[in-house]
Order: sequence, then structure tokens, then C-alpha cells
Amino acid sequence: MSGENQRVEASSSPPGPPAPPLPGPVPVAGPVRASRARRLAAPVLTLAGAVASFAYLGAVDPNEPGHYPVCPLFRLTGVLCPGCGGLRSAHAFARGDLVTALGDNAAAVAGYLVFAAFTALWLVRAFRGGPVPRIVLRPVWWWALGTLLLAFTVVRNLPIGSALAP
Repeated sequence: MSGENQRVEASSSPPGPPAPPLPGPVPVAGPVRASRARRLAAPVLTLAGAVASFAYLGAVDPNEPGHYPVCPLFRLTGVLCPGCGGLRSAHAFARGDLVTALGDNAAAVAGYLVFAAFTALWLVRAFRGGPVPRIVLRPVWWWALGTLLLAFTVVRNLPIGSALAP
């Protein structure tokens, strides 16, 4: 016999009864749904983190020196970035002073409101068992948002936009 035939003979199954088939996956009648508590875990923890952050910012005043670091861009260049005044804005927002919050950073207040709306939608859908909401925007909308934030940054650094500066 040639070496090739020997290998074939050695790899063939031994004589005797065939081995029983291996158990396969158990068929499921329908899609498996997560429990309500499991669906609510992520949005509730996200909301809890946001509430804790705002509670801390409401208690520890960023207007007093020494509690928070200074914006590095502002420290190095004197230019206000789009986030400058965000902590002061969150402090005022947490205390219910919307006018001061808007004066410190109007873009941040808009961000707080968008976050609140998204989280509320996420909680409702998780409670009802619906799909997780997604922010799906065409690139043109992301570019528009970036352009708007750039314009906000430029205007708040000009003398005519001093009302937008913190």
C-alpha cells in the first residue's frame, strides 16, 4: 500500500455502531426579550450620573476660585472656547437660574435640554420595550452643528458678542 492509502485507512472511523449525534441549539419559539429592569438599567444609570453631576455642580460653586481648573485654551490664549462658562452655566441651571445659565453659556444650556429630551425618550422606550433611540444625522447636519458652534465661538470673542461671554 502507498502512504496515501495508509492515511485514509487510519483516519476512517473504527468499526462498530455510529456515535450519537451531538445536541444542537434548542429552538426558540420567538425573540428573547430582556426584562424591564435590564432594559431600564442603562438609561436610569445615565440619568443618575447626570443628576449626581448637576447636584455636585449645584453645591460646589465654580465661581469661587480653587474648585475647578481653568480652561487651558483660555489660560494660554485668552480665547473663549465653546465650552467656556459651561460649569458656571451648569451651576446656575442646577439652581434653577435659567437667565444666568444662558448668559454663562447658551450652547451648553441647549446641550442640557437636548440631553434631557434624549434621555426621556430613551427611558420611555426602555420602559415600553421599544428600540433604543439613536441619533442618526446626515453629515450635512453635523457640519451645520459644527459651523454653528464655530460661529458661537467667534462671536462670543468679539466685542459685539460680549453678551455671549461668561
